[in-house]
Amino acid sequence: MLDLVVKGNLVTPAGVIRGGYLSVAAGKVVGTSANDPGTAHERLFFEDAFVFPGAIDAQVHSRSQKNREDFKFSTKAAAAGGVTTIVDMPYDEGLLVCDRESVESKASDIASQAHVDVALYGTIRPSDGVSKIPEQVDAGVCAFKFSTFGTDPERFPRISPLLMSQAFSEVAKSGLASGVHNENEEIVKKLITQMKASGRTDYLAHGETHTPLSELLAIAEIYEIGAFTGCRAHVVHCSLGRGIEICETYKRQGFDCSVEVCIHYLMFDEDNTVRQKIGLAKGNPPIRAQPERESLWKFLTAGAIDIVSTDHVAWSLDRKNNPDMLANASGGPSLEVLVPALIKGCVDRDVDLAVAARVLALNPARHFRLTSKGALQTGCDADFSIIDPTLAPWRVASSQTVSDWSLYDEMWLPQIKQTYLRGRPIWDGKNVVNEPGAGRFVKPFAW
Repeated sequence: MLDLVVKGNLVTPAGVIRGGYLSVAAGKVVGTSANDPGTAHERLFFEDAFVFPGAIDAQVHSRSQKNREDFKFSTKAAAAGGVTTIVDMPYDEGLLVCDRESVESKASDIASQAHVDVALYGTIRPSDGVSKIPEQVDAGVCAFKFSTFGTDPERFPRISPLLMSQAFSEVAKSGLASGVHNENEEIVKKLITQMKASGRTDYLAHGETHTPLSELLAIAEIYEIGAFTGCRAHVVHCSLGRGIEICETYKRQGFDCSVEVCIHYLMFDEDNTVRQKIGLAKGNPPIRAQPERESLWKFLTAGAIDIVSTDHVAWSLDRKNNPDMLANASGGPSLEVLVPALIKGCVDRDVDLAVAARVLALNPARHFRLTSKGALQTGCDADFSIIDPTLAPWRVASSQTVSDWSLYDEMWLPQIKQTYLRGRPIWDGKNVVNEPGAGRFVKPFAW
């Protein structure tokens, strides 16, 4: 007998099955069909709701601020947002995840804290060279993260082009991907110095120092190193249409590369959001002007964007509310709104929700080789959410996030009514209902 049958509008990578049935047994998807599969221990029927595959947020910083969020809160926010797997970045404050010991330490915390599944990025410390890449692969990381731009020599170091090429060559042996932060350090730091000397602190100061050229040069460098080494090169947060075009060029030439766009680049723009919110809207790369936002939507609709993620980080408000734009930390909380925000954007622009299913679930599962994740398909983990398309105001005050601020506060969004992980409920529309540690450390196929 089936454990669970869910009837609703099933969102698949190929399209929406209206009034379809999802069958679940032993925590796995048994199948989807247009016909009732029969008896089950539990049956859930939804007339107008979407049954959406469990999203995979490909870019999360749960521990960038020590003693702030951790997996205890990031995974609660994920569960409330229909995100059933997060891929956590290695730049933890006080623990750069760059060797076997640090991977295993972080995995131990996942086992005691996480409400959803968690996969891990690894990285390198420049002084170690590439020597500790194999042991991190062995410990189960799903990808490696590097940066062309450094914000801290220990927590977030710049990796030089030569060292990055050596790291790519070593990572290529595992078949995993190398994701890279895409900004040219020389340009950005020179312009920041000049901007500070000028005395300007306004909302445009950040975007004018982190220029489109600095991003595009870094993107070209990343893909060319990938082409030279045979490594799967991945740009982790492209804010420019031209960046997507560069990726498309390398794909046409036969190179295995990919590009990721953050949800805030699709939802906000410099002319409105950054002007009004100032430091709260600061990010690296910056939120760009309205034409770039629309360009990204065109590429998303055309299938040229591989992954949409958050780059979530739950900075405390005191790190984001300085009237001096350049003095604020970059990034912000968004795990809980990733799925509803992208669905709203797709509905507003008449974009097939299959696009959302691909960039939020199927593509990241394939990218990180999380073969049991990513779709409402036979044999996959029964990870999914029930989404009421009726818009309602999302409020940070009643959210699961640890933050007391959000760019999405009071935005009218679809509602995540339930979330399931391996066929078990973890969010009931008001509360996270599973225990810490119910989430697992997930590793790539062939680990």
